[in-house]
Amino acid sequence: MPAPTNIKKVCLFCAEKISFVDYKDIQFLRRFMSPHAKIMSSNKTGTCAKHQRTVSQALKRARHMALLPFVAA
Repeated sequence: MPAPTNIKKVCLFCAEKISFVDYKDIQFLRRFMSPHAKIMSSNKTGTCAKHQRTVSQALKRARHMALLPFVAA
């Protein structure tokens, strides 16, 4: 019998009770980026809508401060 493919992922931020996403924590933010430097969707990362907004805002701030690339070569 094949494994179910629609298993609901648990939000990392809700599970660990993380309330603040620091835009300077590059290693942590890279978990939410694809290899092409795009922001991954909440379906793939498992984050809830509230925390997906904070993650995307932190990624955009890190890009603006030149800590993360806009496009991967």
